[in-house]
Amino acid sequence: MNSELLVSDAAHFRVDYEINPYMHTSVQPDPAAAVREHDAIVSAHLAAGRKVEYVPSAPECPDMVFTANAAVVRGDRAVLGSPPPEREAEMPYFQEWLEERGYRVVQAPYAFSGQGDALAVGDLLLAGYGQRTDPRMHEVLARELEYEVMPLRTVGARWYDLDLAVAVVRTGVGDAGVLAYCPRALDAPSLGRLRALGLDLIEVTEEEAERFALNLVSDGSVVTMTRGVPRLADALRERGLRVVELDTTELSKGGGGVRCTALTLDNPPVKPL
Repeated sequence: MNSELLVSDAAHFRVDYEINPYMHTSVQPDPAAAVREHDAIVSAHLAAGRKVEYVPSAPECPDMVFTANAAVVRGDRAVLGSPPPEREAEMPYFQEWLEERGYRVVQAPYAFSGQGDALAVGDLLLAGYGQRTDPRMHEVLARELEYEVMPLRTVGARWYDLDLAVAVVRTGVGDAGVLAYCPRALDAPSLGRLRALGLDLIEVTEEEAERFALNLVSDGSVVTMTRGVPRLADALRERGLRVVELDTTELSKGGGGVRCTALTLDNPPVKPL
């Protein structure tokens, strides 16, 4: 779980447009500070024993640092993201990287925010919609990646991707499986489906979720997350997890946190019958 990740870099990170409520062209990130933040995230992944792959960012792609939206990967298969028009220029770079490494890449026929709206819990895929992903993508993901898909609808632009509203902390059955979520970010049917899973659920406040608390990377032992969300950090430590808290002040100006900067490459493939 999250032991192999694809990242880019923050060399060209800036706010050229506004496609989520956190982005303001009048509030630009400090370039050097953004690079330091991203370097610290990568260093934290390496210190946790995770393998990190790299695709260089392109000058015309200011959001390429947020690699999670590039695709969702399972085994040797990848369904490419279909982002807002402002980010379409990123997709050929990610497609080329995946294909050169032997992934079978499938184009998304509808709007799709990649891993941002597709969080794997074993053979179950928590699939977001309501903002950037067309719900017709759920059938595509089920068919192409052979996941059981659970639709979860986010209820406002602040939760433009599911990975701002829900975090997979540890996979497993019952108390062995841990998810964190913001109840205010999901509609009532989605909350019902999530709570019916029978997993250990950590409720996160709206205030901490808006600070990208749930935009974290966990390998089941170590959680890499943004600094300044102490309630969730404490709840994770209470469950025996090691928590690494990092500054994401500059990256957050583009509407992303730790999870947004990493595409998971090691989601387990379909088990043979």
